[in-house]
Amino acid sequence: MAITSKSPRKVLLVAHEAARRALPPYAHRFAPKKFTQWQLFACLVLKAHQQQDYRGVRELLRDGADLRAAIGLTKVPHWTTIQQAADRLLRSGQVRRLLDATVALLRPRRRVTHAAADSTGFDTHHASRYFVWRKDNQKADAKRPRKRVRYKKFGKLMVLACCGSHLVLAAVASAGPTPDIDELEGLMRQVTPAATIERLVADAGFDSADNHKLLREELGIVSTIPPKHGRPPKDPDALPADRYRRLMKTRFNTVAYRRRPQVETVMSMLKRNFGTCLRGRTYQSRRRDMLLMVLTHNIAILFVVMG
Repeated sequence: MAITSKSPRKVLLVAHEAARRALPPYAHRFAPKKFTQWQLFACLVLKAHQQQDYRGVRELLRDGADLRAAIGLTKVPHWTTIQQAADRLLRSGQVRRLLDATVALLRPRRRVTHAAADSTGFDTHHASRYFVWRKDNQKADAKRPRKRVRYKKFGKLMVLACCGSHLVLAAVASAGPTPDIDELEGLMRQVTPAATIERLVADAGFDSADNHKLLREELGIVSTIPPKHGRPPKDPDALPADRYRRLMKTRFNTVAYRRRPQVETVMSMLKRNFGTCLRGRTYQSRRRDMLLMVLTHNIAILFVVMG
């Protein structure tokens, strides 16, 4: 999905409508009431959609009378107002309600036959990959062992995506590197109520008996995860001790698992459309950046589908 110069106004309209369905107009009854939460959320989506910072999106609104008119802005909010709105609107509870609104806008109470889960990383700096490689490998000391990459913490985003529409149904933002195997429960607790999932496919990074029990017994979702986590057994024909992992070994649904690459497509869309680097410099600001990308991704899909 490409970002075009003609799309910002429509994205603003869809973002405003999604916020109107999910949030009250004002955060508090004693709020100044200069701008609604719907307008400020639309400004945040415009910021992510156009890959701007807070000052940059303010200048876009100052120069674009049609953008202001689309969401009913009579004056341009200061960049600090937009930044403070991000602190308030991009908390986990608010993000879940906004995700629910975006999914419900496409098809109310939609049944998702196949969903896929995975995680990806975002750089916390704007240095090119070539610069990082050269810094690690082009030292004057010839005897110094060469490294492939410098490993530091990065922004980690875990998503659950619909394999058919590429809408994100749940998202958890944190800091990596961390294993995926013990983070599936937190992701499933964030699933929007607007979607009823029938089957979840995921790679071997999520393979565990607890994850299968969570999906099948507690949530009523059929799980398809290859039983390849951990050290390979000496006997390649040996069956896992757990019931569901043994089922994956003997009757693995290959046709359903072919849907799993669709979540990789969602990751690619996020990075191609909104960049691979995070502007935030603190843990919480990076979390907000990643969650805003997810919301903007859903809204961009909506504006394409709804025209």
